[in-house]
Amino acid sequence: MKKIKINFLVLALFMIAALQVGFVSCSDDPGVENYYTQVKEYASDYLKNRDQFSKYVRILERATGERGDLRLVDMLGTYGTYTVFAPTNEAVDAFLASKGVSSVDSLSKEDCDTIALNSIIERAYFTTDKDIADLQANMLERKLAFNFATEYDEELGDSVPVTYIGTAIVTHENDSVSNGVVHTVSSLVDSYNGRIATLLLNDSTCLLYAEAFEVTGVNELLEVDVDEDYGWASDRDRIDSCTWTNDKLCIPTAKGPNGEGGEYDNVAYPEKRYFNFTVFMCPDSVLEQKYGVTKVLGRDDATSLEYLAHSLYDPMYPEDADNNDLKSRNNALNRFISYHVLNRYGTYYTLTSMDNDALPNNFNRRKYDIVDYYETLMPHSLMKFSFPSGSQVGLYINRRGVQSRADEFGVFVRGTKVLKSSDFPDVQFNGTNGVYHYIDDIVSYNQTTQEVVLNENIRTDCSTLSPDFMTLLTDGQTARGHYWRDGQRYSSAVNSSVAANNPNRSVGFKPGKARNFSYGNETHMHVRGRSLYFWSYEGDEIIFKGRYDVTVKLPPVPAGTYELRMMTCVGFATRGIIQYYIDGRPQGIPFDMRPGGRTLFGFKSDTDLGDEDAITAFDKSIHNIGWMKGPKCYMCGHRSSFDASATTMRNQDNTIRKVVGTFYTDGKSDHYMRIQQKMESENNELNFDFIELCPSSVYNNEYYAEPQW
Repeated sequence: MKKIKINFLVLALFMIAALQVGFVSCSDDPGVENYYTQVKEYASDYLKNRDQFSKYVRILERATGERGDLRLVDMLGTYGTYTVFAPTNEAVDAFLASKGVSSVDSLSKEDCDTIALNSIIERAYFTTDKDIADLQANMLERKLAFNFATEYDEELGDSVPVTYIGTAIVTHENDSVSNGVVHTVSSLVDSYNGRIATLLLNDSTCLLYAEAFEVTGVNELLEVDVDEDYGWASDRDRIDSCTWTNDKLCIPTAKGPNGEGGEYDNVAYPEKRYFNFTVFMCPDSVLEQKYGVTKVLGRDDATSLEYLAHSLYDPMYPEDADNNDLKSRNNALNRFISYHVLNRYGTYYTLTSMDNDALPNNFNRRKYDIVDYYETLMPHSLMKFSFPSGSQVGLYINRRGVQSRADEFGVFVRGTKVLKSSDFPDVQFNGTNGVYHYIDDIVSYNQTTQEVVLNENIRTDCSTLSPDFMTLLTDGQTARGHYWRDGQRYSSAVNSSVAANNPNRSVGFKPGKARNFSYGNETHMHVRGRSLYFWSYEGDEIIFKGRYDVTVKLPPVPAGTYELRMMTCVGFATRGIIQYYIDGRPQGIPFDMRPGGRTLFGFKSDTDLGDEDAITAFDKSIHNIGWMKGPKCYMCGHRSSFDASATTMRNQDNTIRKVVGTFYTDGKSDHYMRIQQKMESENNELNFDFIELCPSSVYNNEYYAEPQW
């Protein structure tokens, strides 16, 4: 255990903060009465009125950021919402000494900008907030992280609670001010300025993986971070990232036949386009203990990672068994290490919709684990993420089952557990273009993964279909699950086309700037801000609008025959008529989305049908003509817990699944779905909610009926 020295006053403050947990609500504004500071001051006044921050104030006075038109100390004296990590004079002195200078005035303006921008987040975070583990980026567009630890204090001879922000210790926390919160820190907050490739290569816990990244050249794939040629189609398209001030981009959705009711989505386009990665690293100690692996290279050496990779992948790809070119994408070791990388940004609570807040309450977690699927850097491979409840709660990769038991097909695979970064406060997991996680075992696209774990209905939320939907924007958030105004997690849409009056925060994407999606200028596309009140699975969806014509690359799946389905919300006059295509071939007749389920296929609720035999017979009859009810595992609305008596998507006649068609894949080829609007109208929209890739072994199983969940 790391030894630290914390004086008794600091310990007392930590104890006070711990006591506050029982009284402070987990919202963005816990209330000033719950915190140490009783006099409401702006953050700038708070700092100026306390001598211990005088040198930090001087840094803020000299810092103006990239724009250069506003001192940051003045910014902290205005309306807005800020979190400030304020170093004491002692902390600034230690930094000055490390630079070999004696005063703040000896620092360059660039140094002052970096220190100041690193220390401020444009949203209030209290250490008692539920989402504290998933901080928005700071003003340098860098991710920071709160970590909580218990460490030994030599003077007290006992363990004490310690809060970290990055590598800095928070010595006093949660001082509420009029425009946010101030936390006192023992050293300057420093965000890592290197790319993820460099970061993971320097982790002494995972030296074998680090070497494997180098010898395969996969680390070179992790160097890209920003699209330098992002540009703009026209001035009309350009608005500052995530400011939502252009009324022309308030997009009407779900309107009635005469334009009544409905909602407006307040849409902004990112100012910059970034590329992110998420890497999973298995420690050397685990490799040795579980597999006897102590080195990387050695094609015929059972103690090597190369040998392990061939044992996993040669049975699945026998045509490449003799490929010894480590930098070939079809080489076994290259496949092995590539499979540990996603081309998107994923934290412990965002790799599934288990967002450490209210959304999990909308799932029946006794019957269904919260699940998402992503393509990896290994060509044509898929990775499954699960967040079960119960005795095995946590984030897992390539797991199958429900809670700690087998699923309805009698299958249970434990999978690999992702470890929480907060358990390792001394490790810097965030780089400028990504993040990495420790895992308690290897992950691989081996026979078990392909033929057992993924031999199920693969339900993929449409907000995950492009890596760009889960890449950090200039405001430090991703399009998927983006917050609403004022840091609200889930708000309710409003019927206002005035941006200033609309809390919705949705993110638009220009043609050619969302990977896996292809469309032209006739199509508008945006990812909706998440709301539990939407009739959409997991509270978010993609909106296509106009005379849209969109082609989507389907997620890679193991070899076999699949039924492709699409979940959508029907029954609105603005929904329109669409034609589906799979790999360029039209699928059936155009689908008129304007009627509800009762008109489309004679929807009947399970309650109306009565017994299980009648329910099963009805499900088969509508499936035969291309329809399915929505999933039983999810219900809409804001809930404190799952209500088994409430109406799920399965029992709503407007949340239904359309069977698009079937296709065969060899597991090594790309496949595409095209959705084309057939109406001559600019005002029709499609809510693209989720798709399912269901193998014939599930939808055509003679022993087990497909689960309703």
